[in-house]
Amino acid sequence: MRRSFALSCFLAFMIPPTLTVSLAAQVPASTTAKPEHIATKALLAPPQVVKDLPVRKVVLYKNGVGYFEHAGAVSGNQRVAIDFTSSQLNDVLQSLTVLDEGGGHIAGVNYNSTTPLAEQLKSLSLGMTDDPTSTELFQALRGQRVEVTGGPGGVITGRLMSIESRSEKSGTGDNAATVDKFYLTLVATSGAVRVIELTPALSVRPLDGNLQGQLDRYLELLSTTHSTGLRHLTLDALGQGERELRVSYISEVPVWKSTYRIVFPHTPNGSATMQGWAVVDNTVGADWDNVQLSLVAGAPQSFIQPLSQPLYTRRPEIPISTEAQLTPQTHEAADMRQDVAAQSEMMNNGFLAPVRIPNKVSVNAGPAPRTSFGVARMEGVGSGSAGGYGPGSGGNIGGGIYRNNVNGALESQTVEVVDRASDAYKEGDVTTKAFDDFFEYALTQPVTIHKNESAMVPILQQELPAEHVTLWSEKEPTPLRAVWLENKSKLTLDSGSFSIFESGEFAGEGLLDPIHPGEKRLLSYAADQAVRIKVTDRENQRTLHHVKIFKGGIIETHMDVVSVTYTAVNHAEADRVVLLEHQRRNNGWTLEEGLKADETAPDLYRFKLPVGSHSTAKLEVREHGPEHSSVTLNANYDQTNYLLDLVKRVPDALDTLKPVIDAQTALADLDRRITESKQAEKTASDDEARDRDNLTALKGNDAAKRFVDELNHAEDLLQSTRKQTADLEQQKKGAVEKLNALISTLSFDWDVKAK
Repeated sequence: MRRSFALSCFLAFMIPPTLTVSLAAQVPASTTAKPEHIATKALLAPPQVVKDLPVRKVVLYKNGVGYFEHAGAVSGNQRVAIDFTSSQLNDVLQSLTVLDEGGGHIAGVNYNSTTPLAEQLKSLSLGMTDDPTSTELFQALRGQRVEVTGGPGGVITGRLMSIESRSEKSGTGDNAATVDKFYLTLVATSGAVRVIELTPALSVRPLDGNLQGQLDRYLELLSTTHSTGLRHLTLDALGQGERELRVSYISEVPVWKSTYRIVFPHTPNGSATMQGWAVVDNTVGADWDNVQLSLVAGAPQSFIQPLSQPLYTRRPEIPISTEAQLTPQTHEAADMRQDVAAQSEMMNNGFLAPVRIPNKVSVNAGPAPRTSFGVARMEGVGSGSAGGYGPGSGGNIGGGIYRNNVNGALESQTVEVVDRASDAYKEGDVTTKAFDDFFEYALTQPVTIHKNESAMVPILQQELPAEHVTLWSEKEPTPLRAVWLENKSKLTLDSGSFSIFESGEFAGEGLLDPIHPGEKRLLSYAADQAVRIKVTDRENQRTLHHVKIFKGGIIETHMDVVSVTYTAVNHAEADRVVLLEHQRRNNGWTLEEGLKADETAPDLYRFKLPVGSHSTAKLEVREHGPEHSSVTLNANYDQTNYLLDLVKRVPDALDTLKPVIDAQTALADLDRRITESKQAEKTASDDEARDRDNLTALKGNDAAKRFVDELNHAEDLLQSTRKQTADLEQQKKGAVEKLNALISTLSFDWDVKAK
């Protein structure tokens, strides 16, 4: 059994380095001072106190992201702040855009970051992980001076040597159990070695103040590593005079939801009041006070990259190379007198010069390479109208694009940002506009939703044509109460839930798919228990209309007429309009003349069938269409019966098909004769084998003579049947060639309308 000390948990500590994005100043020219002097003065002036930059525009998307725009006035050099949650940080770093629309620029963008706990623990000498056991803790204290109390012998001071576990039996007999106990080995100040059992009453206290500080720091990191809260993003806006500052980014947000109410008047007038609401949740770190809210029914591609997480790359560890040392060796000595004479002769002749060994060697490899970082500036094109915001609304953007030059320094690039038209909204509570595959609800009145609050925002209030019907399909035999709604508004109705109210009471609810302006859609909301609908009759007639024969292929075209009769019974006190869904046949099928569907979909027809109170009504749906069948004539198959049946149905084909029928008949007769000949051949072969076996058994006997005559007769018959089979096979080969030639020349075209 392992015991662990409660060491505290959770979360991040320290205020690590901040991210700073620097931008070059863009200051308008002045008649009284040079631009560079103005820019220098603005840079040197300390920023004013921090002020909040409120949210002014929110655009929410169906894929769970939102576009946020903060805007406000700044004056001179001012520091502005934006609060957001830690979960927003990655999205903010990935999409942050800053525009100073008054000719100023952003000198820095800072935010409080965190270092991963594992990296922070590396700064401590304890060597423990973020989830240690008691054993790991005592392992970290090995060799340290500690004070132990609560054990036998009173207070003991010494150095902790080790911790070990022992398995011991507890109890006797069948009730004996094995438990793990832990023991500390302590070398006391007197030099005595003490082994002390680690019990809940035992207390171990480090005596080294530095070590105690390490433990306190470790526990502090654990206790703060999971703390969450707001991230404070601070921007230093440098410039002159009062001007507009805009900051935008995207962030993960809850998906906004659509829900509708369809209210019918007490007196039916063929219409209903359609009321639409959007459910919006504010879970970000700032209040939405009087913001311009837009809701986009679309899902642009979006993803998360861990830009806020400090990343540490693993570097390869290269061992220090060491040169192999030579083993001392001895060599045979030369004759000293001969050696000195040879050296003097070489020096006198100029072949050998004295060698000087310097005391030290200095190597100059040239100046170390240097990297300089340029400053990039994004220049806006246009005046930066306050009516809309996005890339290119004017002003300077808080970021830059760099590229490496030949010398390794980073050069700045000037990037043009193209203006887009400002968002202009028409009169009314809500307007929509389509872009790409999305459509947007733009609320013309400002909306206020505080952080950690939700709200229902009205997006539609309009009377629309609506008709009550009972919807029925053979695939879904339960009749459904439904509303046949036509969207006469200029808004696209987004998918969502809806509720029906009739005569001032709730009648049902359901789901709707997007309904575009001018589109009509069925919305079912309840079961209609007063109506019974079923198929009471089916008919199917087939008539041959066309036959075409060409090079052995026969194609028959039949005209089929299908009739289905539906019967509806209404037991309700009120009249009903039943909307029958009938499966539609494609590929040339049409409704009978005089029958028209009230609505046609790609795979079905919808027919209205009025049914009075306590009455029965019927509807017959007749369709006709072509059906094709094909047969390929082949000499290897006997198709005589099919050809004779075709001639009965189309007598005009007799002259064309008679040669083929005769050839098929002759070929069939040859097949029959070949089969009979092969059977006779097998019988003769069996007789010949039996006679040969009998003759072998009676060899040397007088009775063998009779079997000799029978064997000769059997062999003659076998040879005769083999020849007959071969002749018939040859005749069949000629008959097949003749039939194939006839089939290849067939040509016939017959249509019933021509008769």
